[in-house]
Amino acid sequence: MTCCDAPGLLPLAKALDYLLSAVQATNKTHKLAIEDALDGILAEAITSPHNVPAFDNSAMDGYALCFGDNTEQLESGNQFTVEGKSFAGSPYSGEVQAGECVRIMTGAAIPASCASVVMQENCDADGEKITLLQSARSGDNIRRAGNDIEQGQVILNAGRRLSPTDIGLLASIGRSQVSLLQPLKVGLFSTGDELRLPQQTLDPSCIYDSNRFVIAAGLKRLNIEVLNLGIIPDDPKALRQAFSRCQQECDAIISSGGVSVGEADYTKTILDELGDIEFWKLAIKPGKPFAFGKLGGTPFFGLPGNPSSAAITFHQLAVPTLLKMSGEIRSPALVLKAKAPKDIRKRPGRTDFQRGILIQDDDGTLNIDSSMDQSSGMLSSMSRGNCYIRIEQERGNVKAGEEVDIIPFDRWIE
Repeated sequence: MTCCDAPGLLPLAKALDYLLSAVQATNKTHKLAIEDALDGILAEAITSPHNVPAFDNSAMDGYALCFGDNTEQLESGNQFTVEGKSFAGSPYSGEVQAGECVRIMTGAAIPASCASVVMQENCDADGEKITLLQSARSGDNIRRAGNDIEQGQVILNAGRRLSPTDIGLLASIGRSQVSLLQPLKVGLFSTGDELRLPQQTLDPSCIYDSNRFVIAAGLKRLNIEVLNLGIIPDDPKALRQAFSRCQQECDAIISSGGVSVGEADYTKTILDELGDIEFWKLAIKPGKPFAFGKLGGTPFFGLPGNPSSAAITFHQLAVPTLLKMSGEIRSPALVLKAKAPKDIRKRPGRTDFQRGILIQDDDGTLNIDSSMDQSSGMLSSMSRGNCYIRIEQERGNVKAGEEVDIIPFDRWIE
């Protein structure tokens, strides 16, 4: 598939479909202790070897009651004799007969013959006797074995990125290690003689390199190892060396800048020499000069040089593709509907990703602040905003009050 010379621009949805079809998930695995597995991607489904909880236990502090045979409910005023105590980790070992009870603490095992737990606030304790102050039903305040997780139940599927609560869930079934997919390694560099590092003094007509820092931070959140080659000058030999090294050492390559049509934009030319450009120029705003190709089978993402363009194309195109390569089962983006707060100028032909601030009124109404500058050269709009205002490719000007798509920033970009 080559769209570089085709008339018009490649629609965003088609570009993403192609990206996802052009890559495969890694099959390399490694094992880690669960305390080191945060943000790792499971290589296998996790099945519980036992019930959680493993035994019937009390949901609160109180008294475990033995009703006797064929009794489902007892009314207030009933009395019980306290026969002992049951603590978490130290259960009551005796037998409890009808009309008897055991003082019990939260999480403690329920004696086999007890049918209910009454809250300590709902009974009157007098020495070795308690009197119910309200009715008690069979099953009250008892957490049954397997109530949370049943033995043999799949609790986490392969392809899941482990969250903090997932780590706790693994611990709750006694897992100390998990098999994870090996994290990707991505080669990253910026191109341009005008770029300088943050600690350097700016020469006339030069700018600080911000794109590479955005992308490197995003890759870190994705749990991807980064081969950061820094700033590569506008020199064909230096670019060839950078691409060759990344191809040899990495699973994918991301560059920023050099994919436009200026005289010093060599990235496309070098890629034509070393590999194949699958497509170039998309129907997206900002971010039209986005390139995708392969160098000997290694995927390459050529991001535009303008900061917002680079951030948006990384988020909308590179991230979903890298997630698939990482083996993660990706969830679709959350799309909300809201009314445009003002007229929005737009020409049909490109999907527009304007940056906005999503605000919820006291009555729950969603409102959008879209007053910030939408220039592709302004990264501050990505930092200030918390959502995209996505306007469809074929749509033109939007009138105030018309419905638009709102996509809240997810964890990969916010």
